[in-house]
Amino acid sequence: MNNNYYAVIMAGGIGSRFWPVSTGKFPKQFHDMLGTGESLLQRTFNRLVGIVPVENIRILTNERYLGLCLDQLPDISANQVVLEPAMRNTAPCILLSALKIKKENPDAMMLVAPSDHWIEDELAFRADVELCFEECKDNDKLITLGIHPSFPNTGYGYIESDVQTDESIQKVIQFTEKPDYETAKEFVSSGNFFWNAGIFLWSVNSICIAFEKLMPELSALFSEGIPKFNTSDEKSFVDANYQKAENISIDYGILEKAENVYVKKASFDWNDLGTWGALHDKLPKDPDGNAVVNAITHLKDTNGNMIFSVNDRLVVIEGLKEYIVVDHDKVLLIFPKEKEQQIKELLAEVEKEFGTKYT
Repeated sequence: MNNNYYAVIMAGGIGSRFWPVSTGKFPKQFHDMLGTGESLLQRTFNRLVGIVPVENIRILTNERYLGLCLDQLPDISANQVVLEPAMRNTAPCILLSALKIKKENPDAMMLVAPSDHWIEDELAFRADVELCFEECKDNDKLITLGIHPSFPNTGYGYIESDVQTDESIQKVIQFTEKPDYETAKEFVSSGNFFWNAGIFLWSVNSICIAFEKLMPELSALFSEGIPKFNTSDEKSFVDANYQKAENISIDYGILEKAENVYVKKASFDWNDLGTWGALHDKLPKDPDGNAVVNAITHLKDTNGNMIFSVNDRLVVIEGLKEYIVVDHDKVLLIFPKEKEQQIKELLAEVEKEFGTKYT
């Protein structure tokens, strides 16, 4: 295994569209959302262990989730968890991680991946990652893995690549935020657009140079802490300065501006698992299209539902179609699947009325 390979797993989000299972105290990445016996974070970690040395894996998360990370990943140490004292989107935390890794190993190759995606063909994933690492090793390239779109999804960002060639890694022309349906249809039919999976690969040197050029204020702010990174003085520096960082994503801050961004068409299957509907799509279903996690069910005239419960809870439903049914802790949610994007707003309403007791 290559000791220059590093991975950063982003595990700081709240996953509000998976409420009531995902809460501020216990977000979705720490849950076994698919009933496999592993949380999403554990599954992501175990997928990377075959590529990256365990000691080179970093977990990016909010400081309140340190205990959850260490409980679920007993093979890592506390110094492998990079803690964010404030929510500042993905650019600041990725730069902080890159600077820490670069100080430890200037020759490092760095993969950044979300903690809540589902990938079944892990051998294909590994092959793609190793190919991209090789490409980054000797070239100043920022590479993203693009997913071949199977339908005009309006919930994903898209990556436009250069005209189709025999090259497996192609230059990125532009990134496009979530398009309307007609635009998404055009993207899919064109053949050179990919879904943006948010999986990135580069050398630490290349990404640090990109920050110096494109986000010089943030680069300067964090670079002051380099002498303290990976020492006992790191926490005091981060606590004092992290909140000063601009709240911006790596896509907006770097990738949409840089001229050395490339895309590798992923050869593996992929699911974002961003909503209950996405989870329903991923799971096996009964003959009536119901997907069930953990529950024991007795269903009549019930079709197309996503049913999630605590272990061995008997769920009895009759006459319900295309709904999300979640029985978890102190909350029972019965909500139309077609309105799943509104769960985030629903969560805000619940919190306003009842406080944080249920959120």
